[in-house]
Amino acid sequence: MRWPGRENRVLEIRNLTCGYDKRFHLKDVNLAIGEGGFFGIIGPNGSGKTTLLRAMTRILKPESGEVLLRGKDIWHIDFIELARTISVVSQNVSTDDLNVGEFVLLSRIPHYRGLQFLETKHDEEIADNAMAMTDTLKFKDRSMSEISGGERQLVLIARALAQEPKYLLLDEPTSHLDITHQVRVLDLLKKLNRELSLTVIIVLHDLNLASEYCDRIALLSGGTIYKEGLPGEVLDYQTIENVYKTVVIVEKNPISLKPYVLLVSEDQRLRARKK
Repeated sequence: MRWPGRENRVLEIRNLTCGYDKRFHLKDVNLAIGEGGFFGIIGPNGSGKTTLLRAMTRILKPESGEVLLRGKDIWHIDFIELARTISVVSQNVSTDDLNVGEFVLLSRIPHYRGLQFLETKHDEEIADNAMAMTDTLKFKDRSMSEISGGERQLVLIARALAQEPKYLLLDEPTSHLDITHQVRVLDLLKKLNRELSLTVIIVLHDLNLASEYCDRIALLSGGTIYKEGLPGEVLDYQTIENVYKTVVIVEKNPISLKPYVLLVSEDQRLRARKK
């Protein structure tokens, strides 16, 4: 495992064990994520992807081990300081009856000063800029309940950007989206990663999206890190078959040369055995 040099580590997880009562636990997880990267977390359902993300963002407290942000335990960082540094795009966010502009402006609260209770013109400019970057400014005045799933995902990212974070963590932002919106969301994240030097840590369900967009990948299985490295190091057919318990073929994308995972149906497997 070739981890980034200590001086370049944004987030470091050391011997982390945590979970939910007796239902599920991460066990002795060690991971280091470098500055300015696009880091993917993948694994089967129930492998611990979201649990790990929650541990990274102080939603879930470790039973043992630690999560370090720039060398400092996140549980020893002031909550407001942490909110100004890390922004999270979760799967389930209650939007109530807010319009898009109001929803995005909520992310400015960590930047309020002293007795400030309302957003300033500066806050509004930052929110508008975040919506412009995500192409959501055009429905600023529309209700969150009126926009599509793909548009809503872009608004969630706009709200995260308006928080002015250095590190952006996302929990399966492409779930339930068609391929057009999946590519649109991930192209946007890649652009922000490249142009703003925004470190992106993303949980993905789709192995091919993870392969295509991520610089490095951590594959979880049963609450532990099964393998971590470049997409080409992690996404080989033997590893995928061992973890996901299904037969696959791994080829190279002819344009990007990244691994591309092809599923093999049971019918095809039976036919192959008869030949």
